[in-house]
Amino acid sequence: QVQLVESGGGLVQAGGSLRLSCAASGRTFRIYYMNWFRQAPGKEREFVAAITWSGGSTYYADSVKGRFTISRNNAENKVYLQMNSLKPKDTAVYYCNADVPGTGGYWGQGTQVTVSS
Repeated sequence: QVQLVESGGGLVQAGGSLRLSCAASGRTFRIYYMNWFRQAPGKEREFVAAITWSGGSTYYADSVKGRFTISRNNAENKVYLQMNSLKPKDTAVYYCNADVPGTGGYWGQGTQVTVSS
């Protein structure tokens, strides 16, 4: 199994920045992708960004491209989401997800990000 713990959420004004962290533990050698998703009130959970655990290839939703950056530190088993130029529509609970082949994946507990206008 893989355990994930997110941190770094909070309240920020529009145009500001936040950096989310996701600490992974357990059988991390099985992870293929690490992903960030978010879920706003009354909306479905949506993909934000992904990074391959080994090679560092990155992928972004169009809505965050150019503003958010996903990165990883394999030595510390951590993944980060640097969020710049935040907008009120970025307000959501942000979830870290580990894509492990052969499983349904693993999720963290989520961290709240609130962007005020």
